[in-house]
Amino acid sequence: MSFELFVALRYLFARRKQAFISLISLISVIGVTVGVMALVIALALMTGLQGELRDRILSSQAHIYVWKTGGITDYASEVAKLRQVPGVLGAAPTIFGKALVVAGDAQAFISVKAIDPALEPSVTGIKEAMKQGSLDSLADESEDQPPAILIGEDLAKQLAVRLGDSVTLVTPQGTLSPMGMIPRTRRARVAGIYNLGLYEFDSSYGFVSLPFGERLMGKDAADLIQLRVMDIWSAPRIADDVTRRLGPAYVAQDWSDLNQSLFTALGLEKMAISIAIGLIVMVAALNIVASLILLVMEKSRDIAILKTMGTSPKRIMTIFMMQGLIIGIAGTVFGGSGGLALCWVLDHYRLIKIPADVYQVAYVPFIVLPRDFALVIVSAIVISFVATIYPSRQASRLDPVQALRFE
Repeated sequence: MSFELFVALRYLFARRKQAFISLISLISVIGVTVGVMALVIALALMTGLQGELRDRILSSQAHIYVWKTGGITDYASEVAKLRQVPGVLGAAPTIFGKALVVAGDAQAFISVKAIDPALEPSVTGIKEAMKQGSLDSLADESEDQPPAILIGEDLAKQLAVRLGDSVTLVTPQGTLSPMGMIPRTRRARVAGIYNLGLYEFDSSYGFVSLPFGERLMGKDAADLIQLRVMDIWSAPRIADDVTRRLGPAYVAQDWSDLNQSLFTALGLEKMAISIAIGLIVMVAALNIVASLILLVMEKSRDIAILKTMGTSPKRIMTIFMMQGLIIGIAGTVFGGSGGLALCWVLDHYRLIKIPADVYQVAYVPFIVLPRDFALVIVSAIVISFVATIYPSRQASRLDPVQALRFE
């Protein structure tokens, strides 16, 4: 053990008359621990919430939407063409519309999505999300029973319907009459109930087959083609590649553009929370400054004796810097370990529940990214080191004559 470290540890764990100094040092360690733990948990919360929302949105939606000028009359050929674009895993057509769904006395406005049940699983996770019924039931249309519709669990609870029940769909696209536009009304059979894990979809979306969707919305072609890509972060590049390869008649928009406002807001919240809680670490650093200043005042006689024995000012400065760093490193280690452990418990047991209709997810996930954790640890140690500079410089500049004058 070096001389500087030996003296720093002796001062740090002082007893008897210097017990007060040790108490101040302990409080400083606790301050750093609390600050680091709070920062780790806050970053894990925002990272987990952002990642959970992104994963659920991308399992419910396609990664890229492609429109074509003039409409998509033959979606099979368009799907085959778009699947040739590098990085594309799946493609499927769709038609979007709005409707009022009525079941007895209950009613709700929903977004109707007409799909090809054979191609839709290649772009969204609807097949794996089915809780009752099956996606293939959309393809089984007959004259003996109404067309099928798939609804979310939350919507099924709202309408108080079960598998096999009938509902009425009312769309604004209707027939023109002398009395004006008469809304189009269609009967549909609940052939499946799904849970995509996103409240927006589970409470306000209904999936129907493409032929039924064309009749319901009064259309004769698909609105657009959905794409799923191999790497979600390459979706913007692939969207640009679609237009470059297939011509200006194709317009593509990726998931990051469609959800830009949401993820921008989450990013700003993460930064704001990090700055606010980071101030706790700064307050803990002030405790380190205070404890070192008190220690220098308490140990002025020892410092003077060490200097008269030939200890250089640089070594005196190193002693107090080491003491401050020991406090900072100890608090950082305890805070980082405690933050990781608490995040694991909160995430594993899903202890914090939140309203799904507000936040889209039912619980708060906690995910600690290695980059964020490393940034917190390094920042806390650097702040602790900076806090030691002023008291250590003052100790190194102490005049032995003045310190020992009245001893």
